[in-house]
Amino acid sequence: MAELPRERLVVIAAGGTGGHMFPARAFADELRARGWKTALISDSRGLRYAADFPADWKEEIEAASPNFRKPWTLPGAALKINAGIAKASRLLKQHRPALVAGFGGYPAFPALAAARRRGVPILIHEQNAVLGRVNRQFAKHAKLVASGFSRLDFLPPGSAHLAVGNPVRAPILAAATRPFPPTDGVLNIFVTGGSQGSRIIGEMVPLAIAQQLPPPLMARIKVVQQVREEQVESVRSVYRVAKIDCELAPFFSDMPDRLAEAHLVIARSGAGTVSELAAVGRPSILIPLAIAMDDHQAANAEALTEVGAADMLLESNATPKLLGALIAARFSDMEELRARAAAARSAAKPDAARELADMAERIAEL
Repeated sequence: MAELPRERLVVIAAGGTGGHMFPARAFADELRARGWKTALISDSRGLRYAADFPADWKEEIEAASPNFRKPWTLPGAALKINAGIAKASRLLKQHRPALVAGFGGYPAFPALAAARRRGVPILIHEQNAVLGRVNRQFAKHAKLVASGFSRLDFLPPGSAHLAVGNPVRAPILAAATRPFPPTDGVLNIFVTGGSQGSRIIGEMVPLAIAQQLPPPLMARIKVVQQVREEQVESVRSVYRVAKIDCELAPFFSDMPDRLAEAHLVIARSGAGTVSELAAVGRPSILIPLAIAMDDHQAANAEALTEVGAADMLLESNATPKLLGALIAARFSDMEELRARAAAARSAAKPDAARELADMAERIAEL
């Protein structure tokens, strides 16, 4: 009996954070504009980021990240993973996708394992400059490993690799058309700690701005800062004492506007943040998350530090005094600040979603 043809459908497997889901969404938008159907497989955490994900169908699966330092948890993790693979396999058999695209995170594992078993072509996209554990495991079996940065550590020998950049959301690309703000009035600092916020940034940045900057500069500063909910009042108090205009919130839904209005951004160096800073073209001070797997945030930051668009401040030697000195140095020369903004823009890859979709269509036709 002849095998039924595959649908013009891509099943996207993505992990449970915005760092995985946002580029997956931009990729889905691009393929849907080309007439493809899209589907999403993730766990309950990932689906919380997917309320408006552009998909014909979404399925929640069991997933787990084995912790070998706690061996008593391994049997339960194995049961969840096997249940996830079984469900993903049934879904692939039912829908017959032309391609499974993995965007990293342990919830992507079951769908990629099912695709390998069923002979469905695999495309992997790695957002970071270090290949994540799940993507690392399937890289040799993928038709292509696409990456957000030219640097990609732990890529297995013989793997097909192409640096396409990180797909960014359409509103970010729209903000990229806005010029660098005038520097003769208020100076805007935007502080973000990533999708989960950052306690260390919430504690250190206010002290650096309110206590370490020279008074003439302090009088011109406005701070927009993402702060963990339990820190809002203490951070507000620091800025109030220093008479610094501030806007604080645990989450900003208008991130593109906030980036476009900033003269300087202080942030973690997750792949999405670095890519969006480049797309919009804003200078930054990056504080990599010290506990990030394989120190991938420091590797990500190099994409901007190497072109002179960012400073990198490691947690191990970060102090309010040192951060304050960096902020003061950046605002001491407005021409250099503009040059840093231009350098950030030079590192942008605005066509990442289109190029990734091009690769997906080629792989699906193989």
